[in-house]
Amino acid sequence: MKVMRSSILCGILLLAAPMLRAQDFSKYRNFSLGTNLPAVLKHTEQRLVDVKATHDGSSLFQELTWRPAYSIGATSSRSESVDEVVFSFYKGELYKMVVTYDRASTEGFTGDDMVKSIAAKYGPATSIALEIDSAGNEQYELRQKPVASWEDSQYSFNLVRSQFSNAFQLVIYSKRVNAEADAALVQVVKVDELEAPQRAVARQKKEADAIELTRQKNQKSFRP
Repeated sequence: MKVMRSSILCGILLLAAPMLRAQDFSKYRNFSLGTNLPAVLKHTEQRLVDVKATHDGSSLFQELTWRPAYSIGATSSRSESVDEVVFSFYKGELYKMVVTYDRASTEGFTGDDMVKSIAAKYGPATSIALEIDSAGNEQYELRQKPVASWEDSQYSFNLVRSQFSNAFQLVIYSKRVNAEADAALVQVVKVDELEAPQRAVARQKKEADAIELTRQKNQKSFRP
């Protein structure tokens, strides 16, 4: 009897082990949250010029958009189910990934179909059709309809559907870094609002100076 119980327990553990290993919500394919910008650029075969600052006057926030089907070495026949991945960086650290799936590759899929497909790799969803963390994802809240969520104490992994294109997306982020980025963004916005009047005055002066230079130049060359 003891031998049978031990055998059954071992069998359960063997079956459960792959699922436990699969539940790493910090990773998507070959990318991991916490990776630095140069490493992501190398893996996506992109350059620093492809990175953009998402907030004027601040180098804290950067973003990189990657379309794997059009990458160097990609095959001409489209077998890639991902249309694009947007990587978000805070202080050079990857803290959020937004994966948009190709609509042709998911045509006819229901929300349940996608949940089952993702659950096969990441385990059962933590919640189904519940709102994702709006405090950490304000820019997505109005544009996306939640389908399912997977999460642990460190990471949030969310399946959503675009309200505009109806495409399925994954929103994956580090809870800690996302909170830090949100707090920093509040300060950036405050500074931006305080400096906005000064920038407006400087811009108007620059435009006025340019007009005056053109006026003087034209006065010298004008022949009535």
